[in-house]
Amino acid sequence: MKRWLPLILFLVLVGFFAKGLFLNPREVPSPFIGKPAPAFSLPLVGNAEASFSPAQMQGQVWLLNVWAPWCVSCRHEHGVLMSLTQAGRIPIVGLNWKDKDREAAALLAATGNPYAFVPDDLDGRVGIDYGVTGTPETYVIDGEGRVAMKHVGPIDMDVWQKKFEPKLKELGV
Repeated sequence: MKRWLPLILFLVLVGFFAKGLFLNPREVPSPFIGKPAPAFSLPLVGNAEASFSPAQMQGQVWLLNVWAPWCVSCRHEHGVLMSLTQAGRIPIVGLNWKDKDREAAALLAATGNPYAFVPDDLDGRVGIDYGVTGTPETYVIDGEGRVAMKHVGPIDMDVWQKKFEPKLKELGV
């Protein structure tokens, strides 16, 4: 048996490495799936007198889209988000993340605003609470305020159909 132990260990390691070759490095599992979405209260872009808190969405399934005006991928997904908003199926909240140059209000005015609310996470702390690694990232929040899904990267119609639609159907939307 001692003679076969190195071979068995080698084969186990090869198995782990082989599995790793087929994993998507952009798919980082969120530790928040199934857990309450982190609470926050932030001022809104363009209206610092008003604020947004996830508690305002209680009882609804909604998307939290983390974006930034400086994010090129965010601009690519903008058209898809506009289409989703026009369809009126699910509200989208756009967390404006680390917008140091304060460009969000002007950009949304020029290109259209797909968001029901645009909270301003200037210092990035809410993004940290959600485990954001970059923009764009989108979270599906269920009607009880739990994180149901996380998607890293821009949303296109293919991603929407293959990833978001099944989750929304599961949640009854």
